[in-house]
This record gives sequence, C-alpha cells and structure tokens, in this order.
Amino acid sequence: MKAGIHPTYKPVVITCMGCGTKIETRSTKGKDFSIDVCSSCHPFYTGRQKFVDSAGRIERFQKKWAKPAPAEEKAKA
Repeated sequence: MKAGIHPTYKPVVITCMGCGTKIETRSTKGKDFSIDVCSSCHPFYTGRQKFVDSAGRIERFQKKWAKPAPAEEKAKA
C-alpha cells in the first residue's frame, strides 16, 4: 500500500439518541457524534416496534386520516 494516502482514524464515541447507548470506535471524522437509532434499540434487531418521532408527524398523520366516529357521521347527516 502507498504511504501517506490513507486517512487517519481517531477514537470517537457514538451516542444513540433513542436509548443512550455509547459506542467507542474509531473514525476519520475525528469528533464524537450521535445517531437516532442503534442496533440496541432498532426494531429490526429487537423485534419490538418503536416509533421514532421527533416532530409529531405520526400524530398529524393519524389525525388527518382517522375515520370519524359513528356519532359524528349521524350529526353531519
């Protein structure tokens, strides 16, 4: 391999915002950073469904597309 063309790897700490897990690794970025989900809290790995919603998008979607209650339908007619 050629000398001087490869990036330097520095120790960093990656913090998961979902569960707070801290992972120590090396990166070319050179500073600590955070991620939204990790393998400890991701639904694919845990088998549990978890919504990561920071802006209220799920509630807005459910409110927008919710079916009206039967009493509301009779009142409109």
